[in-house]
Amino acid sequence: MMKLEGGLLQWSRSSLIPSIYTTINKTHFSISACVIERNHQLTAKERRQLRNERRESKSGYSWREEVEEKLIKKPKKRYATWTEELNLDTLAESGPQWWVVRVSRLRGHETAQILARALARQFPEMEFTVYAPSVQVKRKLKNGSISVKPKPVFPGCIFIRCILNKEIHDSIREVDGVGGFIGSKVGNTKRQINKPRPVDDSDLEAIFKQAKEEQEKADSEFEEAERAEQEATLLASQNSNSDVIEAVAESKPKRAPRKATLATETKGKKKKLVAGSTVRVLSGTFAEFVGNFKKLNRKTAKATVGFSLFGKETLVEIDINELVLEIQS
Repeated sequence: MMKLEGGLLQWSRSSLIPSIYTTINKTHFSISACVIERNHQLTAKERRQLRNERRESKSGYSWREEVEEKLIKKPKKRYATWTEELNLDTLAESGPQWWVVRVSRLRGHETAQILARALARQFPEMEFTVYAPSVQVKRKLKNGSISVKPKPVFPGCIFIRCILNKEIHDSIREVDGVGGFIGSKVGNTKRQINKPRPVDDSDLEAIFKQAKEEQEKADSEFEEAERAEQEATLLASQNSNSDVIEAVAESKPKRAPRKATLATETKGKKKKLVAGSTVRVLSGTFAEFVGNFKKLNRKTAKATVGFSLFGKETLVEIDINELVLEIQS
């Protein structure tokens, strides 16, 4: 700034600096305002062009190349042709798996044994497992022996684990009693086949668990019935009751006239004990149990009585001395 005072021209540097900075600040704000105002006036297409220009201006970055690389790395989903779906040899690519075979509901266990022998004979080097889930049901016969019969858990189905291909598939289907595999239809209108579908390991574990639980349940029921019968047999020779013996003898007077008439005297009333009469057990395991009188073995002095156990009628031999005629009030 120059100032004339008394003929002298004075100059000051500091006085010029504020004016310079003030001018720059005004120019900066005016430019920003112009840019903002210009952006508001741009169309959507122009804004996209500016955005793309800013992206391309960055060094070493190209969003188009990045998108193209992602598309190249992404594998394309391949769909099998109908001829490939009909090729059963492709099933061997997944290795050994579990398959479901349809068999007869009545001869499933027998068919499983025939199938195992046929595979062992035709493919001696192949590893396979044939599984027919069943429960071994025990039953005591009248002669005292115990019969064991398999009860299938899934009637009409058996499971086989192997590496399946067309040759093995056709050999299994030719076995007597086999109705085919559980699967889905593939192909087109010209040709269709039933392609086997493998079973997941988790489903097989659930099947193993169910078969084990049902086997344990059947064993416990048989043991409980066996225990009850043994206790009834041990307590069959206790507490003589002459009134019951007389009542049983009176029910068959024509056989032996020399036999005394069996009857029970209760409060002055005479009741006959015949087949179908209601009797009550005085002591033992079945004490206070009420059942139906069936017959009397005079040689062993034991009566056969029917009780309702486990939801069905069970015949038990009880000493005649432990029974008394139940009077219906």
